[in-house]
Amino acid sequence: MAKLRGTLNRVGLNTFFFLLVGMIVLASTFPDWGSDAILKPLKTITGIGISFIFFFYGVKLSPEKLKQGLSNWKLHLLIQSTTFLIFPLVVLLLYAVLGEETNLFWIGTFYLAALPSTVSSSVVMVSIAGGNLPAAIFNASISSMVGIFITPLWMDLMLPETAVDFDLTDTIIKLSFQVLVPVILGLLVHKYLVKFANKYQTVLKNIDQGIILLIIFTAFAESFAANMFDGHSIGELVLLGVLMLAFFLLMMGLMYLISKALKFSREDMVTVLFCGSKKSMIQGAVMGRVMFPDPVVFGVMLLPLMIYHAQQLMVGSAIAQKMGDFNSNQSQ
Repeated sequence: MAKLRGTLNRVGLNTFFFLLVGMIVLASTFPDWGSDAILKPLKTITGIGISFIFFFYGVKLSPEKLKQGLSNWKLHLLIQSTTFLIFPLVVLLLYAVLGEETNLFWIGTFYLAALPSTVSSSVVMVSIAGGNLPAAIFNASISSMVGIFITPLWMDLMLPETAVDFDLTDTIIKLSFQVLVPVILGLLVHKYLVKFANKYQTVLKNIDQGIILLIIFTAFAESFAANMFDGHSIGELVLLGVLMLAFFLLMMGLMYLISKALKFSREDMVTVLFCGSKKSMIQGAVMGRVMFPDPVVFGVMLLPLMIYHAQQLMVGSAIAQKMGDFNSNQSQ
């Protein structure tokens, strides 16, 4: 148990996770804080903070490592296809059978399916399970940048005009200036600031997490203020949690079968499993803030992603630990 707890802590299921939950509780306890007068300065701070996050994300990327990772194209193609093609298609199939057009939980589930992969937790889990670490770093990094364009395209296809106010062109322009441009600027000054970023990585991580907490709080505060969760019982939320867990396990199972069919090595299969199954809470919060101008709707749509985020950390890290232990025993 202590070993598993240590693993959970390393992949992010720690104080930050409980603070995320705390932001939702705080927003539900004080719905009056969802007024525009209170939230306006917080939104200004988060707007600046988002660009800050992605600037230093670019600083920490190594151009040399990105170039080195280009050779294993089959592996990269499968991971990116899983992230941006198979995930959304599975949800579309389920939506066609079971979905309701204006149900925001369904739209939120599709939104999480269209998001890029995580960076930190994917890489950590691949490392724990004994996978191809350079490939994990490469794919997690590329996924984050590709998602700026692919995720809005998927959402434009999915969203009925009456459900959510969404402008594809405006969204891509905003995301480019707020996310892509800071990443590129960070890459350009990588050699000058990378030592600074590594030295103060804990401080930068705390700032990143603080910005995400502000985004979560503002989104849910406005949703609770507008009574958007009225009519949704505890039973529905529990069911949503069960469905998100089943969805996560289904996607890992599909990736395992595809990797076997393509005769990937164990290391590459591990990388597919943990890079392909993860969805980025950070980019989901950041991109959603730009893509969905109605903050009341945004809060409800974030819920499937937050539940999936918690489960991918808990269940994913347990699987990674088991795979790593098994690999260690086999090599002895």
